[in-house]
Amino acid sequence: MAEGDDVRENVKKYYGSRLESSSDLQTSATSCSLPCSQLPRSLREALSLVHPEVIKRFFGCGLPFPVKLEGCRVLDLGSGSGRDCFAFSKLVGPSGHVTGIDMTEQLITASRQFVEYHQRKLGYEEPNVTFIQGYMEKLSEAGIQRDSMDVLISNCVICLCPDKRAVLQQAYDVLKDGGELYFSDMYASSVVPDHMKQDPVLWGEGMGGSLFWKDLISLAHSVGFSTPLLVSASHIEVHNMELKAKAGDIRYASGTYRLFKLPQQPGISGAAVIYKGTIPDFPDQLDFDSSHCFKKDVEVEVDAEMAAILQISRFSSDFTVRMLDKHKSDSDSAPQYCHLNPFLLADRRGSSVKQCSKTSR
Repeated sequence: MAEGDDVRENVKKYYGSRLESSSDLQTSATSCSLPCSQLPRSLREALSLVHPEVIKRFFGCGLPFPVKLEGCRVLDLGSGSGRDCFAFSKLVGPSGHVTGIDMTEQLITASRQFVEYHQRKLGYEEPNVTFIQGYMEKLSEAGIQRDSMDVLISNCVICLCPDKRAVLQQAYDVLKDGGELYFSDMYASSVVPDHMKQDPVLWGEGMGGSLFWKDLISLAHSVGFSTPLLVSASHIEVHNMELKAKAGDIRYASGTYRLFKLPQQPGISGAAVIYKGTIPDFPDQLDFDSSHCFKKDVEVEVDAEMAAILQISRFSSDFTVRMLDKHKSDSDSAPQYCHLNPFLLADRRGSSVKQCSKTSR
């Protein structure tokens, strides 16, 4: 499983042929996509419109649905059955567009069969969803232009990719300035050893290719992204006892993060920001991530990076930003990033999926 081409071929076979539905997976990863709390009305409506056959073959591990998407150009990395793409079709509206890219021919073919269904369901004159076959690590070869996308999403597929740095670099390149990568994925509690990466079933389940969560931070910084913001997290339980034994002491969690493409490095000064309450579904309070909660008309101090995000991203019109002379930081020492640990957040929120072990197939 060390070579990229071999990894991709095994993943294609695993998801294109072996798995008939999400219930065939050997972990609770897809169950983590079920909401633990009330979903925004617009998202509930969008998901309710997705065809049952599309949902049946959904293999994601989270709910990577950022807010304020009307008119946006969205790219879904590893679109799979197309569930998220078809939900986004509703959220971006007829003036927006959604592109799904996946390397598995069977899934792309199946997704395309439902484009017209969802167009009619939404009452659009023209379809606003396109599916293309290609690789996340090679978006330019698939015809995705640089600086062309407002939002990239991904739902539990980066863990299946052997070259994660290439995925993040390509994502960064195709995003516009101020755009974001908002994605859910599986993460490991420690570095996954090489022998686990050689197991095709462990890799297909996301266990062999999961990043140690701390490595995401350095990886994001290395390609130019802002520091990841942790939105939500759930523990993942392994059903299959054989796979659980192979994993040993390594634990797994589903984590949803958001990364922004900032045109330049933010300064050192923080800012005082006020949320205007202008985002639909969130008139009183916007939970931007697990560490930033903005109440309408209440001034909050944020650090320089968050200030830059709110000034440059699609949220700029929803906040007033007053730059401060002083440096806003939680500590003068090197950042520890404990607040970005998905395992701690899942513990704190009691978010875990309990399921009985499956019988090995």
